[in-house]
Amino acid sequence: MKKIVFSLCLLACSFGAANAQKIKGSDTVLPLSQKEAENYLKKHADAVVTVTGGGSGVGISALLEGTTDIAQASRRMKFDERNKLKAAGKTVKEVIVAYDALAVVVHPSNPVKQLTREQLEGIFTGKITNWKELGGKDLKIVPYSRETSSGTYEFFKSSVLKNRNYMSGIMSMPATGAIVQSVSQTPGAIGYIGLAYLSDEVQAVKVSYDQGVTFVAPSIAHAKDQTYPIVRPLYYYYEMQSEALVKPFVDYVLSAEGQKTVADLGYVTIK
Repeated sequence: MKKIVFSLCLLACSFGAANAQKIKGSDTVLPLSQKEAENYLKKHADAVVTVTGGGSGVGISALLEGTTDIAQASRRMKFDERNKLKAAGKTVKEVIVAYDALAVVVHPSNPVKQLTREQLEGIFTGKITNWKELGGKDLKIVPYSRETSSGTYEFFKSSVLKNRNYMSGIMSMPATGAIVQSVSQTPGAIGYIGLAYLSDEVQAVKVSYDQGVTFVAPSIAHAKDQTYPIVRPLYYYYEMQSEALVKPFVDYVLSAEGQKTVADLGYVTIK
């Protein structure tokens, strides 16, 4: 799929296609945008859509710099980012294209199956350092986080850590796939990933936001009925000046067919 899109990009760049558009940003949204672009290109042979990741902050910076047409983000645009765009004379449109449940994952061998928000806060701020403190093995906890440019990093800090700082020296990963790989290879590891990245390589834990009264596993069903607490919207941002270029693709993502792809890939539809 990536190869096809890349080849189309080369063709468009060679002939200066007027309808070539770039999408950049969140690694959480990346698989969705890639599949949506693949399906869209089957219906629009003259269109060109290139999709790359790098993190929500990277996508929004690219929008400011004029090097992308759509910034994909797993968090809302920050106040200072909006001000920079405004100062540059750019009016930006925000569109929610899907929702995502954020799964907390551990190594499959870990006997700890559920954690409260307070316990997660303790782990990722460095106050809880051994799994035996949580009823597990006498094993050092190795937390993995996304890097600071990631919208997932920002959302986890806001929702789970209540804006407290991550522990000093936390293992920061450049992409969600790197967290899955690291957690799958490290018995004491814990990390957080978008629901679409969940696989048998890691084990998702149930989470409680009511101090241990109820624990809920991450799933599409639990995200839809709002029983799972760590759910966030996923965004596209684009300049209003570019609306004629990007709106056909954005409308496709929001269509019934596009939202079926959202569900098929393990995200949560907007309706």
